[in-house]
Amino acid sequence: MDIAIKTDNTENNVEKLKKEVEYGLALREITNRIHSAKNINEILVDLKDDMLGLFDADRITIYAVDGVKKELYSRFMVGNGIKEIRVPVSPESIAGYTAHSKELVNISNAYDTEQLKSINPSLRFDKSWDQKTGYKTVQVLAAPIIFERYLLGVIQLINKKDGTDFTVENQISITEIAKILGIAFYNQIKMSKRRPSKFDYLVTNHIITSRELEEAIKDAREQREEIESILMKRFKISKSDIGKALSDFYKCRFVQFDDKTVIPGELLVGLKVSYLKKTLWVPLEKKGDKIVIVIDNPADLQRTDFIKAKFGKRDCEFVVALKGDIISYLTLFFGEEVSRESISDLLNKLDDEDDVSEFDTLDQQVSEDDSVIVQLVNKIITEAYNRDASDIHVETYPGKSNTEIRLRIDGMCVPYQTIPYSHKMAVVSRIKIMSQLDIAERRLPQDGKIKFKIRGGREIELRVATLPTSGGTEDVVMRILAASEPIPLDKLAMSDRNLNLFKEIVQKPYGIVMVVGPTGSGKTTTLHSALGFINTPEKKIWTAEDPVEITQYRLRQVQVRPKIGLNFAVAMRAFLRADPDVIMVGEMRDEETVSTGIEASLTGHLVFSTLHTNSAPETITRLLDMGMDPFNFADALLGVLAQRLLRTLCKECKKPYNPSEEEFKNLVMEYGEEYFKDLDISYSQDMIFYSPVGCPVCNNTGYKGRMGIHELLIASDEIKALIQNKARVEEIREQAMKECMRTLKQDGIEKAIKGYTDVKQVRAVCIK
Repeated sequence: MDIAIKTDNTENNVEKLKKEVEYGLALREITNRIHSAKNINEILVDLKDDMLGLFDADRITIYAVDGVKKELYSRFMVGNGIKEIRVPVSPESIAGYTAHSKELVNISNAYDTEQLKSINPSLRFDKSWDQKTGYKTVQVLAAPIIFERYLLGVIQLINKKDGTDFTVENQISITEIAKILGIAFYNQIKMSKRRPSKFDYLVTNHIITSRELEEAIKDAREQREEIESILMKRFKISKSDIGKALSDFYKCRFVQFDDKTVIPGELLVGLKVSYLKKTLWVPLEKKGDKIVIVIDNPADLQRTDFIKAKFGKRDCEFVVALKGDIISYLTLFFGEEVSRESISDLLNKLDDEDDVSEFDTLDQQVSEDDSVIVQLVNKIITEAYNRDASDIHVETYPGKSNTEIRLRIDGMCVPYQTIPYSHKMAVVSRIKIMSQLDIAERRLPQDGKIKFKIRGGREIELRVATLPTSGGTEDVVMRILAASEPIPLDKLAMSDRNLNLFKEIVQKPYGIVMVVGPTGSGKTTTLHSALGFINTPEKKIWTAEDPVEITQYRLRQVQVRPKIGLNFAVAMRAFLRADPDVIMVGEMRDEETVSTGIEASLTGHLVFSTLHTNSAPETITRLLDMGMDPFNFADALLGVLAQRLLRTLCKECKKPYNPSEEEFKNLVMEYGEEYFKDLDISYSQDMIFYSPVGCPVCNNTGYKGRMGIHELLIASDEIKALIQNKARVEEIREQAMKECMRTLKQDGIEKAIKGYTDVKQVRAVCIK
């Protein structure tokens, strides 16, 4: 007997498990069908029967919400047409009450008015539909379709097939389906509200979610990159799927680059490569009388109309391709110069032009149509940027001497290219045109700026200076100002002592902090790092700069314009009327600016500025020599940071070696024996120094990149007393070193010992 009972229980459990599995599979299939529906109509009309299979019910009705009319509506097929029924969102009907209350309703008898009133006094059942059809509604199970807090519809089941009430399991099932419908309705509404996208195919076919597509669009906008590239790199969408999306959107064929494509020579006659690259189209092949044109946007009527006119009476079939693939076709058809034209290629083109033996170089002109010169200048700027150059020097010589192009990389000028003498003034004129300078004026220096777009969409700015040189020629120097974010203070390679004290003084409420050094020593970078460190919503920070090289959110940055009278002193006085907490002045180059800065610091403002001096102690005497009151200046000064940039050893090829004892002793003498003791370093056979070698990474120089060395003088009470007494530089330096200041050279030697650089580079930028 017990055995029989156990057997029955086992069979029941197996049967129950089987039903659960079947239900799960059916639910998954329905979920996929719902999410792949093209629109809400398809859900309301076509998917009802599929969903009905999940329940032991006779009928199912799915309502959507009409938010404007505050009604529920459902649609159903009648013959070949679709009819619609509407129900108000109110307690006067079962579906309306479900929507109004946002609660599940389970009714055992729709004709039982007492049961309906127990749910809500206003609840009624409309018998007219039953009377028309002869069908009697008894059991009703309805659930609201909700996504997050939004009511989107109602799903309603009518009559259990076995005549019993709807069960708890049925309630759970209808709630699950309602959640799925909520997500689907929300996505459909969202899709219908936004403009059609090239990539809707990816969303509707569940290759990517609508949220992921929005993220890709946002990333592409921020990174100035193609959306297709973001989809392929970040979301791993295949090129073929993106092609299907583009084909679906533009209603034309999608083609991928094929390096075996036959070059259509006859179709390319008369077409300029530069124009095709700019407008992103190219004839691909000829099929009978039809020309196949590959283009990135077949819906651009302006371009397609021009193309049709270009090829006259012949029909054009437009096919879509990714921009990268179009560039690849242009490279295949016209040669490598389309994407990677070398300087030598461009110079060869110049050499191939007319004989210049009688060419007057001083009368050369350049126009916007002089494509070779334009390409040449663009290439010089692009390659200088790619090589991390800070400056481009165009050096012209009289007579038939060629023009030299040199780049300043890591602080050193290196030869880059030679341009034939016959085109030297054309190159200079092109740069002047880009800088909006007077190309006819060659006797006076001129200053200008160029905004230039590098491949990938990044925009850089170049500060241009032209100078007349002997022989009636002109030189041009372009400084590359690649606008960037400030470097964190912790990344400036300061020693622990310098970093902690510098952080301390830049957080003071008022006073003057000076950063000094020669041109190109990184003073502006350090100042912006300090500003970034204290840049909080509580502080109002004004800066006057020439030029504005680094931008920061929340900083109010002013570009000084001396030509119209807006110099540093004028800007600083204006700042004092603009409720500042912190003022940064690009340079204190005259008595008026310095005195205004001291006045600002004594009236409760923190002032940052720069000066061209060799060391921190020398800065103090230089400012006093400008006529500053020593007592006011001593009260105002917080500290002076002197700095240099020195080349660092290439990490890929630097070579370790054990220095000789004599070399070590010389280093100690150079550092200063009494101060070297504080480093707690003694000579041993295990001591490792590094020397440069040279490899392809560093262009065989042995050095790659630069780092700062620093000398920080803090305005202690003793230093302030020396300032008030107008002490000599040596006295100020001696007192500062007693207070643990280390000179530029000492800081550089410490970095050499740590393996960042070598002593040769330290000696190159430090005198003593």
